[in-house]
Amino acid sequence: MHQPQPDESRTAGEIRQQPGTWPAVARTVAAARADIDRLLGDALVDPRTRIVLTGAGTSAYIGEVVAPDLARHLARPVEPIATTDIVADPRSVVVDDRPVLLVSFARSGDSPESAAAAELLRRLTPALHHIVITCNPSGALARRWADAKNAVVLALPGRLNDRGFAMTSSFTGMALAALLALGPEVDVDGAARAGSAVLVTAASRAEAVAATDPARLVYLGSGALRGLAREAALKCLELTAGAVVAVADTPLGFRHGPKSVLDDRTVAIIFPSGDPYTRRYDDDITRELVESLGPGRVLVIGSDADGDAPAGAGEWPIPGIAHLPGALRAIVAAIPAQSIALACSLARGLTPDNPFPGGEVNRVVRGVVIHEFPNPAKG
Repeated sequence: MHQPQPDESRTAGEIRQQPGTWPAVARTVAAARADIDRLLGDALVDPRTRIVLTGAGTSAYIGEVVAPDLARHLARPVEPIATTDIVADPRSVVVDDRPVLLVSFARSGDSPESAAAAELLRRLTPALHHIVITCNPSGALARRWADAKNAVVLALPGRLNDRGFAMTSSFTGMALAALLALGPEVDVDGAARAGSAVLVTAASRAEAVAATDPARLVYLGSGALRGLAREAALKCLELTAGAVVAVADTPLGFRHGPKSVLDDRTVAIIFPSGDPYTRRYDDDITRELVESLGPGRVLVIGSDADGDAPAGAGEWPIPGIAHLPGALRAIVAAIPAQSIALACSLARGLTPDNPFPGGEVNRVVRGVVIHEFPNPAKG
Protein backbone atom coordinates (compact mmCIF):
# COMPACT_ATOMS: atom_id res chain seq x y z
CA MET A 1 0.00 0.00 0.00
CA HIS A 2 1.24 3.49 -0.81
CA GLN A 3 2.54 5.40 2.21
CA PRO A 4 1.94 9.17 1.92
CA GLN A 5 5.06 11.31 2.14
CA PRO A 6 5.28 13.92 4.92
CA ASP A 7 4.62 16.80 2.54
CA GLU A 8 1.94 14.98 0.57
CA SER A 9 -1.69 16.02 0.77
CA ARG A 10 -4.32 13.48 1.74
CA THR A 11 -5.73 13.81 -1.74
CA ALA A 12 -2.41 12.94 -3.38
CA GLY A 13 -1.98 9.94 -1.11
CA GLU A 14 -5.52 8.74 -1.77
CA ILE A 15 -4.95 8.97 -5.52
CA ARG A 16 -1.73 7.01 -5.27
CA GLN A 17 -3.10 4.28 -3.01
CA GLN A 18 -5.79 3.15 -5.43
CA PRO A 19 -4.23 0.15 -7.23
CA GLY A 20 -3.15 -1.26 -3.88
CA THR A 21 -6.69 -1.10 -2.51
CA TRP A 22 -8.39 -2.92 -5.37
CA PRO A 23 -7.47 -6.49 -4.30
CA ALA A 24 -8.86 -5.65 -0.83
CA VAL A 25 -12.13 -4.58 -2.47
CA ALA A 26 -12.25 -7.92 -4.25
CA ARG A 27 -11.80 -9.75 -0.95
CA THR A 28 -14.61 -7.74 0.65
CA VAL A 29 -17.03 -8.64 -2.14
CA ALA A 30 -15.93 -12.29 -2.11
CA ALA A 31 -16.68 -12.49 1.62
CA ALA A 32 -20.24 -11.32 0.95
CA ARG A 33 -20.73 -13.46 -2.15
CA ALA A 34 -23.36 -15.80 -0.69
CA ASP A 35 -25.50 -12.93 0.59
CA ILE A 36 -25.17 -11.02 -2.69
CA ASP A 37 -26.14 -14.05 -4.77
CA ARG A 38 -29.14 -14.74 -2.57
CA LEU A 39 -30.37 -11.16 -2.91
CA LEU A 40 -29.76 -11.13 -6.68
CA GLY A 41 -31.63 -14.41 -7.03
CA ASP A 42 -34.65 -12.98 -5.23
CA ALA A 43 -34.53 -9.71 -7.14
CA LEU A 44 -33.90 -10.92 -10.69
CA VAL A 45 -36.22 -13.91 -10.73
CA ASP A 46 -38.87 -11.44 -11.87
CA PRO A 47 -37.98 -10.31 -15.42
CA ARG A 48 -39.79 -7.00 -14.79
CA THR A 49 -37.40 -5.98 -12.00
CA ARG A 50 -35.70 -2.69 -12.74
CA ILE A 51 -32.04 -2.25 -11.82
CA VAL A 52 -31.33 1.28 -10.61
CA LEU A 53 -27.86 2.55 -9.68
CA THR A 54 -27.91 5.65 -7.51
CA GLY A 55 -25.73 8.16 -5.71
CA ALA A 56 -25.07 11.89 -5.76
CA GLY A 57 -22.25 13.73 -7.51
CA THR A 58 -19.26 11.43 -7.91
CA SER A 59 -21.32 8.53 -6.53
CA ALA A 60 -23.88 9.08 -9.29
CA TYR A 61 -21.14 8.92 -11.90
CA ILE A 62 -20.11 5.50 -10.59
CA GLY A 63 -23.46 4.26 -11.86
CA GLU A 64 -22.84 5.84 -15.26
CA VAL A 65 -19.44 4.13 -15.47
CA VAL A 66 -20.56 0.61 -14.59
CA ALA A 67 -24.08 0.54 -16.11
CA PRO A 68 -23.10 -0.38 -19.72
CA ASP A 69 -20.99 -3.39 -18.70
CA LEU A 70 -23.57 -4.57 -16.17
CA ALA A 71 -26.38 -4.28 -18.71
CA ARG A 72 -24.47 -6.45 -21.18
CA HIS A 73 -23.71 -9.05 -18.54
CA LEU A 74 -27.20 -9.18 -17.01
CA ALA A 75 -28.95 -8.90 -20.40
CA ARG A 76 -31.41 -6.33 -19.08
CA PRO A 77 -31.47 -2.54 -18.78
CA VAL A 78 -29.47 -0.96 -15.97
CA GLU A 79 -30.46 2.62 -15.14
CA PRO A 80 -28.16 5.12 -13.44
CA ILE A 81 -30.44 7.64 -11.68
CA ALA A 82 -29.00 10.15 -9.20
CA THR A 83 -30.38 10.26 -5.66
CA THR A 84 -30.95 13.96 -6.24
CA ASP A 85 -33.36 13.12 -9.07
CA ILE A 86 -35.13 10.43 -7.05
CA VAL A 87 -35.65 12.72 -4.06
CA ALA A 88 -36.81 15.71 -6.12
CA ASP A 89 -39.25 13.75 -8.31
CA PRO A 90 -39.75 10.19 -7.05
CA ARG A 91 -42.86 9.54 -9.11
CA SER A 92 -40.86 9.88 -12.31
CA VAL A 93 -38.65 6.98 -11.23
CA VAL A 94 -41.42 4.54 -10.26
CA VAL A 95 -42.87 2.49 -13.12
CA ASP A 96 -46.27 0.86 -12.41
CA ASP A 97 -45.85 -2.17 -10.15
CA ARG A 98 -42.33 -3.23 -11.06
CA PRO A 99 -39.93 -4.29 -8.29
CA VAL A 100 -36.62 -2.45 -8.05
CA LEU A 101 -33.11 -3.68 -7.39
CA LEU A 102 -31.45 -0.55 -6.03
CA VAL A 103 -27.67 -0.23 -5.80
CA SER A 104 -26.71 2.77 -3.65
CA PHE A 105 -23.20 4.23 -3.78
CA ALA A 106 -22.11 6.44 -0.89
CA ARG A 107 -18.69 7.40 0.43
CA SER A 108 -20.01 8.50 3.83
CA GLY A 109 -23.66 7.51 3.59
CA ASP A 110 -24.50 10.65 5.55
CA SER A 111 -25.69 12.86 2.68
CA PRO A 112 -29.41 13.51 3.25
CA GLU A 113 -30.40 12.31 -0.21
CA SER A 114 -28.71 8.92 0.25
CA ALA A 115 -31.13 7.72 2.88
CA ALA A 116 -34.13 9.61 1.51
CA ALA A 117 -33.89 8.13 -2.00
CA ALA A 118 -33.91 4.57 -0.71
CA GLU A 119 -36.78 5.26 1.68
CA LEU A 120 -38.88 6.81 -1.08
CA LEU A 121 -38.41 3.79 -3.33
CA ARG A 122 -39.20 1.49 -0.41
CA ARG A 123 -42.50 3.29 0.01
CA LEU A 124 -43.42 3.63 -3.66
CA THR A 125 -42.41 0.28 -5.18
CA PRO A 126 -44.06 -3.08 -4.46
CA ALA A 127 -40.69 -4.69 -3.64
CA LEU A 128 -37.30 -3.12 -3.07
CA HIS A 129 -34.10 -5.15 -3.04
CA HIS A 130 -31.15 -3.06 -1.94
CA ILE A 131 -27.37 -3.32 -2.22
CA VAL A 132 -25.53 -0.58 -0.36
CA ILE A 133 -21.92 -0.04 -1.41
CA THR A 134 -20.28 2.37 1.00
CA CYS A 135 -16.92 3.32 2.49
CA ASN A 136 -18.42 4.06 5.91
CA PRO A 137 -20.08 1.25 7.86
CA SER A 138 -21.06 3.79 10.53
CA GLY A 139 -22.87 6.07 8.08
CA ALA A 140 -26.62 6.62 8.25
CA LEU A 141 -27.26 4.66 5.06
CA ALA A 142 -25.31 1.59 6.17
CA ARG A 143 -26.90 1.60 9.63
CA ARG A 144 -30.42 1.87 8.21
CA TRP A 145 -30.06 -1.17 5.93
CA ALA A 146 -27.60 -3.32 7.89
CA ASP A 147 -30.26 -5.64 9.32
CA ALA A 148 -32.89 -5.47 6.57
CA LYS A 149 -33.70 -8.89 5.14
CA ASN A 150 -33.99 -7.48 1.62
CA ALA A 151 -30.61 -5.73 1.69
CA VAL A 152 -26.86 -6.34 1.64
CA VAL A 153 -24.42 -3.72 2.89
CA LEU A 154 -20.94 -3.88 1.37
CA ALA A 155 -18.66 -1.80 3.60
CA LEU A 156 -15.34 -1.35 1.82
CA PRO A 157 -11.96 -1.17 3.61
CA GLY A 158 -11.63 1.92 5.81
CA ARG A 159 -8.80 3.52 3.86
CA LEU A 160 -11.21 3.96 0.93
CA ASN A 161 -13.23 6.43 3.00
CA ASP A 162 -11.29 9.37 1.55
CA ARG A 163 -10.37 12.03 4.08
CA GLY A 164 -9.63 14.58 1.39
CA PHE A 165 -12.34 16.89 0.12
CA ALA A 166 -12.88 15.13 -3.21
CA MET A 167 -13.71 11.47 -3.77
CA THR A 168 -10.83 9.62 -5.43
CA SER A 169 -10.11 6.12 -4.14
CA SER A 170 -13.70 5.83 -2.93
CA PHE A 171 -14.82 6.38 -6.54
CA THR A 172 -12.72 3.61 -8.06
CA GLY A 173 -13.23 1.28 -5.10
CA MET A 174 -17.02 1.46 -5.19
CA ALA A 175 -17.10 1.14 -8.98
CA LEU A 176 -14.95 -1.98 -8.78
CA ALA A 177 -17.15 -3.41 -6.01
CA ALA A 178 -20.23 -3.00 -8.21
CA LEU A 179 -18.57 -4.81 -11.09
CA LEU A 180 -17.49 -7.63 -8.81
CA ALA A 181 -20.91 -7.90 -7.16
CA LEU A 182 -23.13 -7.80 -10.26
CA GLY A 183 -20.92 -8.23 -13.29
CA PRO A 184 -18.80 -10.79 -15.10
CA GLU A 185 -15.40 -12.00 -13.96
CA VAL A 186 -13.12 -9.03 -13.33
CA ASP A 187 -9.35 -8.96 -13.86
CA VAL A 188 -8.56 -7.10 -10.65
CA ASP A 189 -4.85 -7.93 -10.77
CA GLY A 190 -4.59 -6.70 -14.37
CA ALA A 191 -6.31 -3.46 -13.47
CA ALA A 192 -4.02 -3.01 -10.46
CA ARG A 193 -0.93 -3.56 -12.61
CA ALA A 194 -2.16 -1.00 -15.15
CA GLY A 195 -2.97 1.46 -12.36
CA SER A 196 0.45 1.04 -10.79
CA ALA A 197 2.13 1.55 -14.16
CA VAL A 198 0.25 4.78 -14.85
CA LEU A 199 1.20 6.16 -11.44
CA VAL A 200 4.90 6.07 -12.33
CA THR A 201 4.58 9.19 -14.50
CA ALA A 202 1.20 10.51 -13.33
CA ALA A 203 2.48 13.51 -11.37
CA SER A 204 4.84 14.78 -14.09
CA ARG A 205 2.34 14.27 -16.88
CA ALA A 206 -0.41 16.01 -14.91
CA GLU A 207 1.91 18.91 -14.10
CA ALA A 208 2.60 19.31 -17.82
CA VAL A 209 -1.14 19.72 -18.45
CA ALA A 210 -1.44 22.24 -15.62
CA ALA A 211 1.55 24.14 -17.01
CA THR A 212 -0.46 25.03 -20.13
CA ASP A 213 -2.57 27.18 -17.76
CA PRO A 214 -5.98 26.02 -18.98
CA ALA A 215 -8.97 28.19 -18.17
CA ARG A 216 -11.28 25.45 -19.47
CA LEU A 217 -11.01 21.69 -19.65
CA VAL A 218 -13.18 19.54 -21.91
CA TYR A 219 -13.44 15.81 -21.21
CA LEU A 220 -14.93 13.45 -23.80
CA GLY A 221 -15.73 9.74 -23.73
CA SER A 222 -18.34 7.21 -24.82
CA GLY A 223 -20.08 4.41 -22.94
CA ALA A 224 -18.47 3.82 -19.55
CA LEU A 225 -15.94 6.54 -20.41
CA ARG A 226 -18.73 9.11 -20.64
CA GLY A 227 -19.29 8.56 -16.93
CA LEU A 228 -15.56 8.99 -16.36
CA ALA A 229 -15.58 12.21 -18.41
CA ARG A 230 -18.30 13.62 -16.17
CA GLU A 231 -16.41 12.60 -13.04
CA ALA A 232 -13.15 14.07 -14.40
CA ALA A 233 -14.87 17.40 -15.03
CA LEU A 234 -16.37 17.41 -11.53
CA LYS A 235 -12.99 16.58 -9.98
CA CYS A 236 -11.41 19.57 -11.71
CA LEU A 237 -14.20 21.91 -10.62
CA GLU A 238 -13.96 20.68 -7.03
CA LEU A 239 -10.20 20.78 -6.59
CA THR A 240 -9.74 24.14 -8.36
CA ALA A 241 -12.73 25.64 -6.52
CA GLY A 242 -14.26 26.42 -9.91
CA ALA A 243 -11.22 28.38 -11.11
CA VAL A 244 -10.93 26.01 -14.07
CA VAL A 245 -14.24 25.52 -15.83
CA ALA A 246 -14.63 21.88 -16.81
CA VAL A 247 -17.29 20.29 -18.99
CA ALA A 248 -17.94 16.76 -20.21
CA ASP A 249 -19.72 15.15 -23.13
CA THR A 250 -19.50 12.34 -25.65
CA PRO A 251 -17.39 12.76 -28.79
CA LEU A 252 -20.52 12.81 -30.95
CA GLY A 253 -22.63 14.91 -28.60
CA PHE A 254 -19.97 17.60 -28.19
CA ARG A 255 -20.55 19.04 -31.65
CA HIS A 256 -24.22 19.68 -30.91
CA GLY A 257 -23.78 22.95 -29.06
CA PRO A 258 -21.33 22.19 -26.23
CA LYS A 259 -18.44 22.78 -28.64
CA SER A 260 -19.18 26.49 -28.08
CA VAL A 261 -17.08 26.31 -24.91
CA LEU A 262 -13.82 26.13 -26.89
CA ASP A 263 -11.47 29.09 -26.72
CA ASP A 264 -7.71 29.65 -26.92
CA ARG A 265 -7.22 28.63 -23.27
CA THR A 266 -9.08 25.32 -23.55
CA VAL A 267 -7.46 21.92 -23.20
CA ALA A 268 -9.46 18.98 -24.56
CA ILE A 269 -8.96 15.49 -23.14
CA ILE A 270 -10.32 12.37 -24.82
CA PHE A 271 -10.71 8.96 -23.18
CA PRO A 272 -10.59 6.55 -26.16
CA SER A 273 -12.80 3.49 -26.24
CA GLY A 274 -11.37 0.00 -26.45
CA ASP A 275 -14.06 -0.89 -29.00
CA PRO A 276 -12.72 -0.42 -32.56
CA TYR A 277 -16.06 0.87 -33.89
CA THR A 278 -16.54 3.44 -31.11
CA ARG A 279 -12.87 4.43 -31.31
CA ARG A 280 -13.43 5.81 -34.82
CA TYR A 281 -15.65 8.55 -33.37
CA ASP A 282 -13.06 9.29 -30.68
CA ASP A 283 -10.38 9.71 -33.33
CA ASP A 284 -12.63 11.89 -35.49
CA ILE A 285 -13.23 14.42 -32.71
CA THR A 286 -9.56 14.29 -31.72
CA ARG A 287 -8.47 15.31 -35.22
CA GLU A 288 -11.11 18.05 -35.28
CA LEU A 289 -9.98 19.43 -31.93
CA VAL A 290 -6.31 19.39 -32.94
CA GLU A 291 -7.27 21.54 -35.93
CA SER A 292 -9.34 23.89 -33.74
CA LEU A 293 -7.10 24.21 -30.68
CA GLY A 294 -3.67 23.26 -31.94
CA PRO A 295 -1.59 20.16 -31.18
CA GLY A 296 -0.47 21.34 -27.74
CA ARG A 297 -3.98 21.53 -26.33
CA VAL A 298 -5.44 18.10 -27.10
CA LEU A 299 -4.59 15.03 -25.04
CA VAL A 300 -5.63 11.40 -25.46
CA ILE A 301 -5.58 9.45 -22.18
CA GLY A 302 -5.71 5.68 -22.31
CA SER A 303 -4.32 4.76 -25.70
CA ASP A 304 -2.80 1.30 -25.66
CA ALA A 305 0.65 2.60 -26.62
CA ASP A 306 2.54 5.64 -27.88
CA GLY A 307 1.67 6.48 -31.47
CA ASP A 308 -1.87 5.14 -31.19
CA ALA A 309 -3.56 8.56 -31.21
CA PRO A 310 -4.27 10.75 -34.26
CA ALA A 311 -1.43 12.97 -35.43
CA GLY A 312 -0.95 16.17 -33.46
CA ALA A 313 -2.60 14.95 -30.26
CA GLY A 314 -0.64 14.52 -27.07
CA GLU A 315 -0.68 11.02 -25.62
CA TRP A 316 -0.87 9.58 -22.13
CA PRO A 317 -0.76 5.83 -22.82
CA ILE A 318 -1.72 3.34 -20.12
CA PRO A 319 0.28 0.10 -20.40
CA GLY A 320 -1.86 -2.97 -19.89
CA ILE A 321 -5.21 -1.30 -20.54
CA ALA A 322 -5.86 -2.88 -23.96
CA HIS A 323 -7.67 -5.99 -22.74
CA LEU A 324 -9.78 -4.29 -20.08
CA PRO A 325 -13.55 -3.83 -20.65
CA GLY A 326 -15.08 -0.36 -20.62
CA ALA A 327 -15.80 0.09 -16.91
CA LEU A 328 -12.49 -1.35 -15.76
CA ARG A 329 -10.73 0.81 -18.34
CA ALA A 330 -12.49 3.83 -16.83
CA ILE A 331 -11.44 2.86 -13.30
CA VAL A 332 -7.76 2.82 -14.30
CA ALA A 333 -8.04 5.98 -16.42
CA ALA A 334 -9.54 7.79 -13.43
CA ILE A 335 -6.02 8.07 -12.00
CA PRO A 336 -4.76 10.45 -14.73
CA ALA A 337 -8.00 12.46 -14.51
CA GLN A 338 -7.65 12.86 -10.74
CA SER A 339 -3.95 13.71 -11.10
CA ILE A 340 -4.72 16.50 -13.57
CA ALA A 341 -7.30 18.00 -11.20
CA LEU A 342 -4.79 17.85 -8.36
CA ALA A 343 -2.04 19.46 -10.45
CA CYS A 344 -4.36 22.26 -11.59
CA SER A 345 -5.34 22.89 -7.97
CA LEU A 346 -1.74 23.12 -6.80
CA ALA A 347 -0.77 25.30 -9.77
CA ARG A 348 -3.33 27.85 -8.57
CA GLY A 349 -1.99 27.85 -5.05
CA LEU A 350 -5.01 26.07 -3.60
CA THR A 351 -5.13 23.46 -0.85
CA PRO A 352 -6.64 20.38 -2.51
CA ASP A 353 -7.69 18.80 0.78
CA ASN A 354 -9.78 21.89 1.48
CA PRO A 355 -10.28 23.98 -1.67
CA PHE A 356 -13.25 25.80 -0.10
CA PRO A 357 -11.92 27.08 3.26
CA GLY A 358 -14.98 29.34 3.53
CA GLY A 359 -17.28 26.30 3.49
CA GLU A 360 -19.12 27.24 0.28
CA VAL A 361 -18.97 23.55 -0.73
CA ASN A 362 -18.54 20.75 1.79
CA ARG A 363 -17.09 17.23 1.82
CA VAL A 364 -20.47 15.89 2.98
CA VAL A 365 -23.23 18.03 1.53
CA ARG A 366 -25.02 20.36 3.94
CA GLY A 367 -28.11 22.51 3.81
CA VAL A 368 -30.42 19.96 2.16
CA VAL A 369 -33.91 19.83 3.65
CA ILE A 370 -35.75 16.58 2.91
CA HIS A 371 -39.40 17.53 2.58
CA GLU A 372 -42.18 15.16 3.53
CA PHE A 373 -43.47 13.23 0.53
CA PRO A 374 -47.28 12.82 0.49
CA ASN A 375 -48.78 9.45 1.17
CA PRO A 376 -49.23 7.78 -2.26
CA ALA A 377 -52.77 6.79 -1.32
CA LYS A 378 -53.63 10.46 -0.89
CA GLY A 379 -51.94 11.52 -4.13
